[in-house]
Amino acid sequence: MIESLRIENVAIVEEAQLEFGSGLNVLTGETGAGKSIVLGALSLLVGARAQRDSVRKGADQGVVEALFRTDALAQLEAELGALDLLPAAEGEVDPGDAHELVVRRSLAAGGRSRSRIGGQLVPVSTLAEILGGRVEISSQHASQGLLRPEAHGRYLDAAGALEATREAVGEAFESLRALDAECERLASEAEERLRQHDFLAFQLNEIEEVGLEPGELETLDQEHGRLAHAESLRAEGGEALASLGGDDSGGAPSGATDAVARALRGAESMLKHDSGLAPWRERLVALDAELRDLAADLERYLDGIEGDPARLRTLEDRIAQVERLRRKYGAREEEIFAQRDRLQAERASAEGADERLEELRAERPGRVAALTRIAGKLSAGRKKAARKLTQKVQRSLAGLGMPDGRFEVEFAVPAQAGQWPEGAASGPSGAEAPEFRFSANKGEAPRALQKVASGGELSRVFLALKGALRGAGAPMVLVFDEVDAGIGGRAAERVGRALAELAQRHQVLCITHLPQIAVFADRHFRVEKAEARGRVRARIVPLDADGRVEEIARMAGGEAISEATRAHARELLAGASAG
Repeated sequence: MIESLRIENVAIVEEAQLEFGSGLNVLTGETGAGKSIVLGALSLLVGARAQRDSVRKGADQGVVEALFRTDALAQLEAELGALDLLPAAEGEVDPGDAHELVVRRSLAAGGRSRSRIGGQLVPVSTLAEILGGRVEISSQHASQGLLRPEAHGRYLDAAGALEATREAVGEAFESLRALDAECERLASEAEERLRQHDFLAFQLNEIEEVGLEPGELETLDQEHGRLAHAESLRAEGGEALASLGGDDSGGAPSGATDAVARALRGAESMLKHDSGLAPWRERLVALDAELRDLAADLERYLDGIEGDPARLRTLEDRIAQVERLRRKYGAREEEIFAQRDRLQAERASAEGADERLEELRAERPGRVAALTRIAGKLSAGRKKAARKLTQKVQRSLAGLGMPDGRFEVEFAVPAQAGQWPEGAASGPSGAEAPEFRFSANKGEAPRALQKVASGGELSRVFLALKGALRGAGAPMVLVFDEVDAGIGGRAAERVGRALAELAQRHQVLCITHLPQIAVFADRHFRVEKAEARGRVRARIVPLDADGRVEEIARMAGGEAISEATRAHARELLAGASAG
C-alpha cells in the first residue's frame, strides 16, 4: 500500500503531502480544482510518459515521491532483492523500516526525467516492471490492465486459482522450445561434425598406426647411434681401454691400472715407516679396484659392438615414422600422447552429439504430450472460471448502474500460434487467448473493451471485475477516476459500497463528485484551488469529521450550505458507517 504521497511543483500543485490509509481513500473537490493531478502523479510513479508542461511554471523541476509498505508483498520484495533495490541489507535498517520502499520520479523543466527506487537510479521502464502490475489505474483515459488483452488471461487465471497451472504450461512450453533449439543446433552442425569426425579419425589413425610406446624415442636414439657409429665406437673404445689397462701386444705405454699398481707398491713400503699413510693406501686400493672394474665393463661393451646393417635399416625406418609424427603432433613424446588423447576426446564428443540428437528426437513426443496435457487442464479450468466470473461481473454491473451491461469472456486463437513449435497445442500462456468483451447497451453485441467502453463505464467494469476477484492474488493499490460518471442516487450508493468492500482486501484511491460514494471513505481529502500572489495554487487537505460533514454537504447541496444539507450529510455518513 501507499503510506504517503508527496507532490512538488507539478502542474498547479506547489507542494502537497497525502497520508493515505489502508482502506478506501477518497479525493473530492470542485471541477477543475486539480484532483486529476493526483491521478497523474500516481501514473508517473508507475512509468507513465511525462508531459513537457508537467512542471509548475517557474520551477526547475517537479517531484512525485511515494512511500510504499511491502509487508504483505513477499514476491515484490524478492524481485527488488534480485535487482539489488532493497533499502538496505538486513541488520542495517530499523526493523520498522525494513518493509518500506521509497519510489521517486523527478521531472526537469526541460523535459528530462529521473526515476529512483530505494534511492537508486533506475530506468523508467523499471517502474512499470515493478509497480505496473501492483498499482492499477482506471480513469477516463486508460485502465492499465483492462485495456491490455494480454492481461485478461491473468485476470481469468486468478479468478480460477489457475496461476500454478499457467506457470506449469509456461515451463512445459519452454522445455519443448529449448529441446527444439538444441535439436536445430545439433542438426545444423551435423555436416560439420561429419567432416570433423573423418579428419579426427584420420589423425588419430596416423598416431595409433605408429604405435609409439612411452620411452621409445630415447631407446631408438641410443640404439641407432650405437649401430650407425659401430666402427668409431670400437676404435675410440679400444684406445680408452688401452689407456686404462695397457696394451697386451707390447710396445705401448702401460695403462692407468699399471700406474696405480706401482703407486700402491710404493705406498706399501712407505706404510712400514709411517702408519699415518694408511688412509692414503686405502684410497689407492679403492682406485685400483674401480679402474679394473671400469676396464672390464668397457671391454665387455666393446665385445658387444657388432655391425648389423639390417637392424640399422629397420631402426632408420622406425625413426622416420616417428619423425613424421613429431613434425605434425609435437617434438616430445608427451606432446604426441596429449594430441592423441585430445583427438580421442573430440571424436567421442562428435559421436556423442549424434547420439544426443537421436535421444532428443525420441524425447520430443513426450514433451509435446506433456504440454498438451497441462494446457488442456488449463483450458478446462479457464472455461469453468469464465462462467463463474461472467456471472459475478454481470451481477455487479447491474448493481453499479449498468442494468443493460453485458460482460463475457471470449477465447481466441493466440496471435503467436503460428510461431509455436511443430505439434505444440499451446503457447507459453495457454492454448487460447482470453479476452474480456463488454456491451453497455441492450441489443448490442459485446466488443473489445477499448472499443466500446467510456471512461466511467470502464472504471465500473474494472470495479466489478476487481470485486469478483477480491480474494485472488496479492493486495494491490487500485485507483478509480470517473467511476461515478453517468450515475447517481441508489446506483451511486452501490458503487460506494462496492468500493468499500473492495477496500477490505486492497488499498483503494477514488476521485469522485458524488457524496453517495465519498461517505464510504476511510480517509477523505478535499482538493482546493486558490489564487495567491497572482498565481493559482492547488492544495490537498485531509478532512476530519467536521470537515467531512461540510464537504459532503457541499457535494450534496452546492455552495449554499444550510443546516438541512449538513443534517443530510450526517445522515449519509451515518448510513455508510452502519452499512
